[in-house]
Amino acid sequence: MENEIIVILNESIKVKEAIKNLTPIIAKISEKIINAYRNKKKVVLFGNGGSAADAQHIAAEFVGKFYKDRESLPSLAFHTNTSVLTAIANDFGYDLVFERQVSSFVDEGDIAIGISTSGDSPNVIKGLIKAKEKGAITVGFTGQKKSKVEEITDICLKIPSTDTPRIQEGHITVGHIICYLVEKELFG
Repeated sequence: MENEIIVILNESIKVKEAIKNLTPIIAKISEKIINAYRNKKKVVLFGNGGSAADAQHIAAEFVGKFYKDRESLPSLAFHTNTSVLTAIANDFGYDLVFERQVSSFVDEGDIAIGISTSGDSPNVIKGLIKAKEKGAITVGFTGQKKSKVEEITDICLKIPSTDTPRIQEGHITVGHIICYLVEKELFG
């Protein structure tokens, strides 16, 4: 059992080491978010399962705080209102749960981050397409394989792994880095 733990930890470390190659993309996403906040825009995030948890976590860091006591930054994780989520899923189908919310809450210049380890989640894709139609800057967080999210977003962060838990770990690591950079730039 201890050997298996070491193997898993080494796999996680290997992916995080490879994320160093993504620093230009991480910096670009951070700059877009910083500019959006400077222009009184917001960040919305959405995903399914573990990606939903990651979206909620990152939104909470922006609204609350990361390291600094500072003003709140507007950010929403679309899956957190279960009444909205289940009403849309019931009335329109699960594939439209994010698209409908994007229609209501996203404005031109906002940042829409769709998180999908596969990069092919239909509801995330539809949400990102609607966000782009509305003039938002679209960002995808995926794994390394070629995907629809990569094709439709302005910026796509592809974690260099095909293993879902390692991809999710990469997403939250990068989310924390972005929160740090945004907070540092906006609040010193």
